[in-house]
Amino acid sequence: MNANGKTMVLASFTADSLALGAHWIYDTESISKMFGRVDTFLKPTPNSYHATKEKGAFTHYGDQTFVLLESLAAKKGFDLPDFSARWRALFEDYNGYMDHATTDTLSNYASGSSYEDPGSPSDDLAGAARIAPLVYVYRHDPDKLVESSKSQTRMTHNNPITIDSAAFFARVACQVLQGSNPIEAMKNVSQENFGGSPVSRWVQAGLATKDKDSVTTISRFGQSCHTEEAFPGVVHLIARYHNDLKEALIQSVMAGGDSAARGMIVGMVLGAHLGPSSLPQQWLNELKKKERISALVETL
Repeated sequence: MNANGKTMVLASFTADSLALGAHWIYDTESISKMFGRVDTFLKPTPNSYHATKEKGAFTHYGDQTFVLLESLAAKKGFDLPDFSARWRALFEDYNGYMDHATTDTLSNYASGSSYEDPGSPSDDLAGAARIAPLVYVYRHDPDKLVESSKSQTRMTHNNPITIDSAAFFARVACQVLQGSNPIEAMKNVSQENFGGSPVSRWVQAGLATKDKDSVTTISRFGQSCHTEEAFPGVVHLIARYHNDLKEALIQSVMAGGDSAARGMIVGMVLGAHLGPSSLPQQWLNELKKKERISALVETL
């Protein structure tokens, strides 16, 4: 299980890096024409959102997740004030794109908000996509895992559905690390913890499409950052490719839109399920911070 836990963290970062070159391109035909099948890391094009980044680097989502991992390693657990300080330092001189959730949160800090309540009202799923390092740390303490996952999400995305999404996928990944099948884990967590909520409806919708084409399905659900659109697409990818991490992450990119947030959660769950052999060595070799990530995970 420990090896699967490390893969879970690496796979989440790898998913972000795989999405980097085609991130936020919504026209799926354009993705195919520009890049072909995206099964390798790409350097972002000059006119993209991430033009300052190199192949194998992260979007601003992955960069924030790395800061969380560093904080966990330094404090030997989740410490919101420390994460808050490191998060703010990341963006003091950031050479990359910053989304509205980030700029709004920074603005709230600048206006005097404390680390307890700076979060934007954003309903983007990205706020819930950073949690793989937390799942690794608290894999034996589900209550602490859910509490810390909600807290780190709330710091930048103070929106109930995004916070609930973090709690849902944290519980799912935890159960998968303990040996549950991802599909059964999603059903169990939905029924036991989210009955009657939007989360339950999104899980049902995603599972109902597990035999459908991914690009078409995600286009129908919605390709955007908004949790209502992105969540069922994540469930679809996990269910359809529950035994094929590589294909799940490729299809997430080919489906366009916010492929980075989708992929980070899919990578986390399927990495936890399938372990080291599921993650292509070529991707790991090209992941710029692979050695540092591995070293930090070891300290946890």
